[in-house]
Amino acid sequence: MGMFKKRVRVSNTTDSSKCFEAEFWIDTGALYSFVPEDYLETIGFEAIETRSLVFADGRVGRCPFGYINLEIEGFDSINICPVVAGTKGSMFLLGATALENFGVEADPVNKRLNPIMAIIGGFMASR
Repeated sequence: MGMFKKRVRVSNTTDSSKCFEAEFWIDTGALYSFVPEDYLETIGFEAIETRSLVFADGRVGRCPFGYINLEIEGFDSINICPVVAGTKGSMFLLGATALENFGVEADPVNKRLNPIMAIIGGFMASR
């Protein structure tokens, strides 16, 4: 599957003037978005807990976890999304939960994010 990047604005959930922009890899295989800790520090990010994670190379580790505001280039909404703080110099990844929050799916062939319809509940929710 092909990979591509999108420009994303990241800001503090309580003070949107504390922000930065970066190119994020779209990573549908990652549950959470991933941002280097030194960038998160510039916006006053405060982790709410530390979570155990399995990295793509199979390593297991613990990383700070919390929430940030995200704005994806080409979309009008700003959404609060979960984020994992990576080590300095790590990649910027936009994970599956952020894509779901924005109601989009990745189209790696055409290198774009496409709006999708949300599925709510199942048979019982449709009554």
